[in-house]
Amino acid sequence: MSSDPTQESSTPPPAPASSATAAHASSAAFAAGSAQDAQALPVPTGAGKGLVLGLGLLTLAALLASGLMWQRLGNIQEQLARQSAQTGSQSVEARTLARDAQDLARDSAARTSVMEARLSELTLQRSQLEELMHSMSRSRDENLVSDIDSSIRLARQQAELSGSTQPLVAVLTNARQRVERAAQPRLAPVLRAINHDLDLLARMSVTDTAGLLVRIEELVRQIDELPLLNAVAQPRARRHAATAGRAGPAMTPRTAAPDNDDASFTQWRWWQAWAERGWAAVREETQDLVRVSRIDQPDAILLSPDQSYFLRENLKLKLLNARLALLSRQWEAARADLAASSIAVQKYFDPASRRTQTLQAQMQQILTHLHPSEQPALNETLSALATAAAGR
Repeated sequence: MSSDPTQESSTPPPAPASSATAAHASSAAFAAGSAQDAQALPVPTGAGKGLVLGLGLLTLAALLASGLMWQRLGNIQEQLARQSAQTGSQSVEARTLARDAQDLARDSAARTSVMEARLSELTLQRSQLEELMHSMSRSRDENLVSDIDSSIRLARQQAELSGSTQPLVAVLTNARQRVERAAQPRLAPVLRAINHDLDLLARMSVTDTAGLLVRIEELVRQIDELPLLNAVAQPRARRHAATAGRAGPAMTPRTAAPDNDDASFTQWRWWQAWAERGWAAVREETQDLVRVSRIDQPDAILLSPDQSYFLRENLKLKLLNARLALLSRQWEAARADLAASSIAVQKYFDPASRRTQTLQAQMQQILTHLHPSEQPALNETLSALATAAAGR
């Protein structure tokens, strides 16, 4: 019996088809061997039977545990194989998706750069269009402020050239009317500034340059009509005027004689008048042969006709120089030329003549009104206009 278990134990088990089948076959073989061994061994008695039964149960439990372990390991291997296959396919898909994402990102970056370039061009064109539209379509208030500012600056230049405040007053009055018609609250400071400058112009004392120029031209025209001190015909002309003044009233009642006078009386009166006129002419010629007068200016008496012509021309040049000095705002030069002209008129021309007296009075009036004056700057109005223009 000892040889049977040995032979049975030496018999090779059949090859398993798979891991689970091999485990079951090995368990069955082990159980069969154990049964044969149990049959071959002598049947124990008492405690020996219990020990054998415990060992058998333990062996059976071990076999069952081994089988379950092999089955579980097989399941784990299958699950790992499936997970590995899924992971490989997912990695391939991930690589494909990553490649597609890179291509998409590259395309998106190119499109973004093109869009940014177009956006910058559109922004530049929009700014240019806005600037052009802003310059071409200003509002009515902005045009009003611009027009008033330019007109005031032009009026300042005209006032500086003419020496008169009339251009400034006219421009400011027109500007006030336009601002009042606009009725804009933001132009209220401009209106207050215009009113203030108008009051300032009304209180200012400005030389009337245009009027003075006209007066000087009138003086130049009167120079040729002034009588000189050495004029010979002047006393005769005065005597003629006096004789005519005396003869006029005396002859009036005689010429108004009644119509019933006889022819002898009329003839007598004609001869009497003719004799009076002849006697007056002879007397005047006799008186002009010798003249007795006081000479205060010897140079004026000794002037020749040629010198008197140049005297009048030099006096005209003096007055024209005063006119040019007045135009160029050289007040002292104009005053000096007018004073020199007045002295020349008083020295060389007849002071008893009415024309000379009138010319001297006009010169004194011009000298009285000739004083330097500063043109107003109108800073308040200009600053208010600048503020209104900056606030648009």
